[in-house]
Amino acid sequence: MEGKEAESNRSNRLSVPARELLTFSTPRDPAQLAAFINRRVLNPEHQHRRRGIEAATIYNRLHGDLPLPFTYRVPGRDDQEAEGEGWPASLAGFPLGQWTAGARRFYARGAMDADRIAQLEKLGMIWSHFDVAWEEGLSAARGWAAENGHLLAPLDATFQGAAVGIWLKNARAAARKAAAIEKRRADGLPVPSLAGALPEERRERLEEIDPSGCPTWPVEWQRAFHLTRQHLEADGALPTGPGDVVRQGEDLGRWVRAQRLGWDKLTTVQQWMLEQVLGITPASEEEKPRPRRTQADKWALNYAAAKKYYERERHLRVPRQHVERSVLGGEDGEGGADQEERELRLGAWISNQRSRVATLTPERVELLSAIGMRWT
Repeated sequence: MEGKEAESNRSNRLSVPARELLTFSTPRDPAQLAAFINRRVLNPEHQHRRRGIEAATIYNRLHGDLPLPFTYRVPGRDDQEAEGEGWPASLAGFPLGQWTAGARRFYARGAMDADRIAQLEKLGMIWSHFDVAWEEGLSAARGWAAENGHLLAPLDATFQGAAVGIWLKNARAAARKAAAIEKRRADGLPVPSLAGALPEERRERLEEIDPSGCPTWPVEWQRAFHLTRQHLEADGALPTGPGDVVRQGEDLGRWVRAQRLGWDKLTTVQQWMLEQVLGITPASEEEKPRPRRTQADKWALNYAAAKKYYERERHLRVPRQHVERSVLGGEDGEGGADQEERELRLGAWISNQRSRVATLTPERVELLSAIGMRWT
């Protein structure tokens, strides 16, 4: 019984094609059988290579190509993924990522025969490390997009440990360089080096994931636009104020408000997208906040209060704690809803002007002197 059990265990460690080849009740290809004996009996030192080819073949069948992370290992025996995808127990835990990286090193040194090169290329092998990095980045970007519904990832976005946000930022920069080169070529201008420009084939593969993934304006704007459109399609109500709706860390109400208030700073295409797709319109004059006062405005406001105090008191010896009330707005002194009453700390302001006389402009010194300012 023990002998039969041991024989059964050895049989289970064989791959399905190997078990079929050694089943004497079925027809066998003599050439295939000879190759099997050469690999397994005459040249056992190539077992690691054989397992790599077998693992690469299965991986290619499952995924359609061979680019994969350096840390990738074949799923273990107890892994449901291995059972569902048809991985044989004999390959459990095989370091396929390291194996493919080693094959690239052999290829780079010119130490790989033509037959093996052709065999690996048929399985989708990519020899360039730069190309591998691109494929790994694209795979991570595709996974991130599948989870989030778009390819407008923030800079700090990651997917299974891969820095997707940074990779996409670099890809967009390369795409913009390619577009700039194409424009120069169309205008009949000299074309600089193509180094760093994104090839057309790669740009198309990115657009297959998300056609809007490389906008001409900031990607943050496009991401908020996309999330707002998703929200409208789901709920039908446009967020209008900060904190109304937050999606993937984006405050959509705050973004909508910023677009309405900053309408004139947007491109014509952005304005069209906001109006026609999201139904957002520019803010009216009544909705726009009053412009912030500049330092010059504040100085003029305090000077007017000082002049008013001088005309009333006939001097400018203002106590430091004195607060002067001033009414702003309105026309010709008439009241109105647009008027605003403010309290100005006139005493402290006068004291500050006196201590900073060396930094005041001659014009300001002259204005204050004319209403009784004493500088010492």
